[in-house]
Amino acid sequence: MGLMDIAIIGGGPIGIACGLEAQKNGLSYVILEKGPIVNSLFNYPANMQFFSSSERLEIDEIPFISKEAKPKRDEALEYYRRIVTSNKLNIQLFEKVLEVEKANDIFHVRTNKGQYQTNHVIVATGFYDIPNLLNVPGEDLPKVSHYYNNPHYYAGQKVAVVGASNSAIDAALECWRKGAEVSLIIRGPEVGQRVKYWVRPDIINRIEEGSITAYYNSTVKTIHEDSLEITYEKGATKTIPNDFVLALTGYKPNFQFLEMLGIHISEDEKRLPEYDPETMETNVENLYLAGVICGGMETHKWFIENSRIHAKMIVRNVLDKKHK
Repeated sequence: MGLMDIAIIGGGPIGIACGLEAQKNGLSYVILEKGPIVNSLFNYPANMQFFSSSERLEIDEIPFISKEAKPKRDEALEYYRRIVTSNKLNIQLFEKVLEVEKANDIFHVRTNKGQYQTNHVIVATGFYDIPNLLNVPGEDLPKVSHYYNNPHYYAGQKVAVVGASNSAIDAALECWRKGAEVSLIIRGPEVGQRVKYWVRPDIINRIEEGSITAYYNSTVKTIHEDSLEITYEKGATKTIPNDFVLALTGYKPNFQFLEMLGIHISEDEKRLPEYDPETMETNVENLYLAGVICGGMETHKWFIENSRIHAKMIVRNVLDKKHK
């Protein structure tokens, strides 16, 4: 393949939206995805239900029909897969981008399978690949996982779930309902306020009735083969018998990759990448950001529903430059 108009890094919903928009406007493009179609959604828990309704997850006004108002993970996988296949999008799967270099206004993109040359690059890689670590002794034990898939695995086991957001609360409830003995380790004084509104009362009731044990204002101190040591109010410590730890404390973008591209990132805790909110172009000319990656560590700010517009903004800017 010769020189292209756009290379899109990331084949999630927003990367697919960018590909659709490029295709509709007659631009040559490729979507490079390191895993399967919508790899990040594929790695969501098997029973996950979205906070958003199906119409808010639609891209390019293609109808998303789901059994319930808020679709499940498998319905989303099918929806985005059908968009890719029915529109014959140029997506290269299981192709990981290793390096991007810019020379003479041309981006040279090297992957594990080949090389591409392009005038513009869109980074739509999301944030789900790098977990926020606890950074405690024992975190590398096989019993510890930063991802959660199916509660059946934990039936009859003592499970500690670390976190207070949607992923942690969903895991705690599902594992308890499959017969696990669940402890919740929560850094703050309460269950997270952003937990889905129909789930939050459920977990609070399970805690209040004693079905799930919650330790508030607590952090993990050490993880052992058969136990877990936590620090809670006023520095006191407690040892909890334990078989598995689900450390669901959130994820972060690949800042190292963004910095390798030459994108400026703020030095405060938000770690916001630099881009023009009117065009989504970064401080590197002809290099764009799309989707949740724009929020840095504020991974709750951008979703599919409010970043779908990025595709149109970017392609409009690319066309304006091309027609000058």
